[in-house]
Amino acid sequence: MSTSTPASPSPGVVTRHIRWVLLGVMLAMLLSMLDNMVVGTAMPTIVADLGGLDSLSWVVTVYTLLTAVTTPVWGKAGDLFGRKPVHLASVAVFVLGSVLCGAAPSMGALIAARGIQGVGAGGIGASAFALVAALVPPRERGKYQGLTASVMAIGTIGGPLLGGLVTEHLSWRWAFLINLPLGVLALVWVQLMLKLPARRVRARLDWAGIALLGVAIAAVVLGTTWGGDRFAWLSWQAAGPVVVAVVALAGFVAVERRVAEPVLPLRVFTGHRNFPVAAGLIFVMGAVMLGAGLYLPLFQQTVQGASAADSGLLMLPMMLPVLVVSTIAGKVMSATGRYRVFPIAGMALITVGMGLLATMSATTPRLLTCCFMVLLGAGAGQCMQMAGTIAQNAVDLRDIGAAGSAVNLFRSMGASIGVAVFSALFNHARDGHATAVAGFVDGTRAVFLAGAALCAVACVAAFFVVEVPLRKAG
Repeated sequence: MSTSTPASPSPGVVTRHIRWVLLGVMLAMLLSMLDNMVVGTAMPTIVADLGGLDSLSWVVTVYTLLTAVTTPVWGKAGDLFGRKPVHLASVAVFVLGSVLCGAAPSMGALIAARGIQGVGAGGIGASAFALVAALVPPRERGKYQGLTASVMAIGTIGGPLLGGLVTEHLSWRWAFLINLPLGVLALVWVQLMLKLPARRVRARLDWAGIALLGVAIAAVVLGTTWGGDRFAWLSWQAAGPVVVAVVALAGFVAVERRVAEPVLPLRVFTGHRNFPVAAGLIFVMGAVMLGAGLYLPLFQQTVQGASAADSGLLMLPMMLPVLVVSTIAGKVMSATGRYRVFPIAGMALITVGMGLLATMSATTPRLLTCCFMVLLGAGAGQCMQMAGTIAQNAVDLRDIGAAGSAVNLFRSMGASIGVAVFSALFNHARDGHATAVAGFVDGTRAVFLAGAALCAVACVAAFFVVEVPLRKAG
């Protein structure tokens, strides 16, 4: 049992150099963002070298799965033992996984190394989100949203471009090894610049809750990965993991109600309806954006004949609007305190963008594809950061860390489950075609149609957001 209660964030921890400190934290977030986008453009070359096209989804799935499973563990560890050391430890784990990925001799070894990367990414997301929440109150966060959006844009824009250039001119292995210098820089920067009060807490981690939540998440991802691909959706092999997930989740809820230090306090979901709504939006964003980042480069390279480097540049029409629109939305939120319109409009734009992407064929011009991507990026710019702010503003100060962990958990779960379902749909639609191009056209169409349907549901859910006044402290 804990002998002390995690203190509320001190508003005076960092004031004069907050942008410099946040930049160091954002550098660590850039690691995982860059990595996912780099892998997307490098994937065709990786498959050509190591083989295993049927295992393609697992390179992404194992990463997002372990990110989701470990996110609440890292988040709770940060609440109990200090956010700075946990943040540094997660960056170190991620860098280790990156080095192992770069040295992988086979597809199996690459998948295992990606799992280690995923463990580190879970900590980076949970700790970075909690650090931002501790340093910047919700009402002021819009002023710094441009910084966050800039780092996200660099990761999502620079990732495909860097991945394409490195893959084309060096080797796909450098798509992972470039994380080493960036990771060392992030470690040194945060160590020197981030000053937080030391804390000594004797606590008993919620190991039962951690285990049950891990089993539930893993079972859901396995069920969605196998269903419709390796096994029929209604087969026992696909349905069995879902049953396991339901039982594990029921056990998790029972455990969290009685332990002193729950890994994921249930009160964050029941305190205000904005939190579960925002969590749902974040889940959808995690699925759709990673799906687009993975399958758009594949479509551009396989169907539209783009090189690896060109496919990176062709992602700019989606990523530049994310930066511009996110910055504008953040400034409006800080100036007016109003934010409800952004997730509604954003999800509507993403729905339209995904629907238009689903109409692409082998004769679709690249310019038209870029126009569709602009809509997707403009919508994402209104949702990606705003949903996180809405979620954290809906909980008490004592639960900021847990809320941050839950937000990243849902983002990771969205990515894990989304990629698994998209991969199953893609593989099913691709089978039986006479040419690879026809198979890729039908496969990506199935992915984008599913994404559009998911976003349409999220757009309806966004109308249930209530405009709660943003906190000016904590």
